[in-house]
Amino acid sequence: MSDSPDQAEAASRHRPIRSFVLRQGRQTEAQKRAFDLHWPALGLHYRGEPRDYDAVFGRRAPRVVEIGFGNGEQLLFAAANEPERDFIGIEVHGPGVGRLLNAAAAEGLRNLRVYQHDAVEVLRDEVAPASLDEVRIYFPDPWHKKRHHKRRLVQPGFVDLLCQRLRPGGLLHLATDWENYAEHLWDVLDAEPRLRNRAGPRGAAPRPQWRRQTHFETRGLKLGHGVWDLLYDRT
Repeated sequence: MSDSPDQAEAASRHRPIRSFVLRQGRQTEAQKRAFDLHWPALGLHYRGEPRDYDAVFGRRAPRVVEIGFGNGEQLLFAAANEPERDFIGIEVHGPGVGRLLNAAAAEGLRNLRVYQHDAVEVLRDEVAPASLDEVRIYFPDPWHKKRHHKRRLVQPGFVDLLCQRLRPGGLLHLATDWENYAEHLWDVLDAEPRLRNRAGPRGAAPRPQWRRQTHFETRGLKLGHGVWDLLYDRT
């Protein structure tokens, strides 16, 4: 498998905090070609310095970041159905990034850009304070074993960073299908004074229309599994 756009640089850097554990799957030839064909137009190399996203997109528009977009199904749906907004996807796994690049290019989407890099570093170093209208984190790894809970993405330090990057009035939207992780999210997010849960303390909202219900989610619901959407306004 070929190196990711930032893999060589990332390997040489010491990163005390990471928003992921790398589990690279196998890329298809089409996904590999996607980086050659579509990365120049849709990809963003991590540079470690503040970025002018108005210049990147060629306009000033509400800006949404999706962290850990997986195979890109939801991000593609959002960019196609919310053309008035600009979307930045952050994902480390090559196959998902390649799949999204191919699909976005096929649909001719102009309001979507992609990082293949650690979300913590992108948010910390490249995104200006109070510049995001929304952050979306859908079905993050729950790390369900108790000894692994410290690896969960949503921790107080990361939430502090999100609050710095969200504008007042902005939205943090999370979804999980693990009840224990929902409990963890409430513990962390309800304790953050800059966030207000739209459903009240330890409350969940119905799935909003902008989040597509995935095939995996549909199967789980049929089996009686729960899904929790948590919507927090930045005060």
